[in-house]
Amino acid sequence: MSRASSQDTQKQQKAAPATSTVPVPASAHAGPVSHAIFRVARLHRMIAGQLLRPLGLHLGQELVMMHLWELGPQRQTDLVRLIDSDAATMTRSIKRLENAGFVRRRPCPDDRRAVIVEPTAASQALRREVERIWTELEDASTGGLTADQQSASLEALRLIEESLARAAARTPPPQEG
Repeated sequence: MSRASSQDTQKQQKAAPATSTVPVPASAHAGPVSHAIFRVARLHRMIAGQLLRPLGLHLGQELVMMHLWELGPQRQTDLVRLIDSDAATMTRSIKRLENAGFVRRRPCPDDRRAVIVEPTAASQALRREVERIWTELEDASTGGLTADQQSASLEALRLIEESLARAAARTPPPQEG
């Protein structure tokens, strides 16, 4: 291959839109939406992790901080419920955030078994960075969509989430009519 055609091929590869690196196995053809959700979630988490890493945050810790910034000090058990996490994962996240100086833990005055988690003053600079990262993540996710496509995507995702929540709770869907 000539040098000129090699450069042309490289330019075409750079200009070509990126596609998923996850092949769709034949057995997944019965669930194309489920496989698409898997692929999108994987890429979204990967990009979010890359953006959060320079701040010293692990995935999900930004959600803990968002709730604390918005709601103020919270019982650790309430954070588990708010984020739909489990106690062990939340304990690890809070410990890492505390070691980084972003939260402080203290005993709950009403319930000695409970722990109150509160954001520190140092976390306020982190807040601006997390908001910037979420803006960047949103642009990476929806930057190629029109406003109408974004609205339609949000509605479709809301309906999918409701359906999955019903399935998780093993409750029948509401009857129409």
